[in-house]
Amino acid sequence: MGFLKGRLTFRRYRVLDPLPDDFRDRFELAFTEHAFREKSSISKGEETMGWVRADNLLETDFSNRDKWLYTHYVMAGMRIDKKTLPMPLVRAMVEKRIEEWCEENGREKAPASVRSDIRMHLEDDMLSRTLPTVKVVQFCWHLAEGWILFENTSAKVNDSFRTLVRNSFGIGLEPFSPLDFLVDTPHLIDPMAAAGMTIMSGGGG
Repeated sequence: MGFLKGRLTFRRYRVLDPLPDDFRDRFELAFTEHAFREKSSISKGEETMGWVRADNLLETDFSNRDKWLYTHYVMAGMRIDKKTLPMPLVRAMVEKRIEEWCEENGREKAPASVRSDIRMHLEDDMLSRTLPTVKVVQFCWHLAEGWILFENTSAKVNDSFRTLVRNSFGIGLEPFSPLDFLVDTPHLIDPMAAAGMTIMSGGGG
């Protein structure tokens, strides 16, 4: 898994809400209810996301806590599937089919409704035969100290992660600032703040 191999780029979050006493049972239920599930069909550009185990992106069974709970740590992954099409190829195929329609119907130009139907049917057919792009981003949650490392720095992906955490566990996350690590060196805070460091949200490794 990413947290045990090589260099790591991440964002760090502070957990804002206290853990309930029965958090183990609640977390198992939350992981299960919001586990990744493949859809029979995905529209163009649509994203499907959910939790998977850190050891394998196909594993969504969280009943064995030894696979995701390690003493004070929770480790799992957020899987995101998305289907995209090669648009230059789509456009070329659409134009070819429109030309064929015009020849078959003795028309110089196809009506807008026909062009739209041709594109829609072609895209639906291609999407049904296209595998999604798959992204898995792992996270490490230190339960005792109340922080999370999320192995991605994309703003969009991080927003999705925070939303999924809130929806799954009912817990809010706050990004760390580099200034949070300067409690023992207060004389550095003002120069770093003047340099704009307060807007950063952690990372690196």
